[in-house]
Amino acid sequence: MTQDLVVFKGTKDGVYIYIRDGNFESIKKELDIKLKKSGSFFKGGKIVDFKGKNLSNDELKELEGIVKDKYNLKIIEKKKLKAKGFFKGIEEGMTKFIKTTLRSGQKIEYNGNIVIFGDVNPGSMVIAGGNIVVLGNLRGVAHAGYDGNKKAIVAAFALQPTQLRIANLISRRPDEDIEYPKWPEIAKIEGNEVIIERYLPKK
Repeated sequence: MTQDLVVFKGTKDGVYIYIRDGNFESIKKELDIKLKKSGSFFKGGKIVDFKGKNLSNDELKELEGIVKDKYNLKIIEKKKLKAKGFFKGIEEGMTKFIKTTLRSGQKIEYNGNIVIFGDVNPGSMVIAGGNIVVLGNLRGVAHAGYDGNKKAIVAAFALQPTQLRIANLISRRPDEDIEYPKWPEIAKIEGNEVIIERYLPKK
């Protein structure tokens, strides 16, 4: 049995359209058919965003064109959605657990906190609305508090990211800093910059 290429999921903000990997022409055809059949599902609602498969700008415009022009449905502007406020559950909130190492080319994105049991290798990417905790080495790209929460943190047994970002602030390790850390490390915002320091539990 083949998987659907297009899946609708309703949330309190509106409807997300999830796109799975597949032939783009088949995705367009399936989206068209499902919108035609699901008119009542969208009545009074709004479409927030497309998620899942990485779409090019041209592909995204084509899908948005089907939604807006052919079926006259509204798509919420992302900036308006973000204006409602960032994810606040960084001390106790939604958390996604990833029980594997991330290889080059892999990307994990979640609106809450992300905990990874493994390494984040170069060429991979982790994006979270909350905190990012890696029970291993972080050598890829990490972006915590992506919707603006400057209280978010990034922690790992070894923080050696190609790029590390919290909210809108970016930090990189100095090129000459190649010594392997002996202790778990934590990155957080102090003042107006991201700092990386040894993690010392409070006694």
